[in-house]
Amino acid sequence: MAARTYGQYGGVAAAVELIGERWALLIVRDLLVGPRRYTDLKAGLPRIPTNILSARLKELQEGGVVRRVPILRCGLVYELTEYGRELEPIVLGLARWGLRGLGEPGADDAYTADSLTIALRAVFRPWAADAPLDAELRLGEVALRVQVDGATLTVTQLAPPAPPVGGAVPAGRPDITITAGSGIRHLLAGKKDAAAALAAGDLAVTAGDPALLERFAQLFRIEPDADDERRIA
Repeated sequence: MAARTYGQYGGVAAAVELIGERWALLIVRDLLVGPRRYTDLKAGLPRIPTNILSARLKELQEGGVVRRVPILRCGLVYELTEYGRELEPIVLGLARWGLRGLGEPGADDAYTADSLTIALRAVFRPWAADAPLDAELRLGEVALRVQVDGATLTVTQLAPPAPPVGGAVPAGRPDITITAGSGIRHLLAGKKDAAAALAAGDLAVTAGDPALLERFAQLFRIEPDADDERRIA
């Protein structure tokens, strides 16, 4: 049950009572990437107090959004129910909306593998996938292997080490390695093209074929509104 109630009867009120509590939607975000042990969730949300994490998980379980299940060699993990997974388009929509207005990170703001994975899924344009792509994307301490095959996107967490339920690391070397700073948000939000992002130092190609950066930029971007060019933070 929700920790607080708005005293209103309706779908929006019921939804925000369940997932509007502090940290709840970020827990859902991380579980959209895959099942997580309690310790995995805590590591991905380093600033959440343990009592709050426990309380939110309990509330989400009671609301039918999350369940706790055993997985071989992993023990008990949390995963989204079918009802919980219906939040995916909502979370991806929020990620796109938030990315367009995202500014510079604060001194204590962390990059996380799950957050970056969701950002890539939110801006992925499968209709632009005219050729495969195998890329490694590095942002701070986070490293992801990003593979596109047709309309299928696969993102594998390389660093920090993926949870045991995160899947195997792909074999071989990526075709391109991109090292980025917070300015990659301009590329993903469609405010800069690949050349402009390179020139501004928002990112760099540190290994592989530099020509593939343009393909990455076409696959991972949202179409900006007309006013966006005036709102680059």
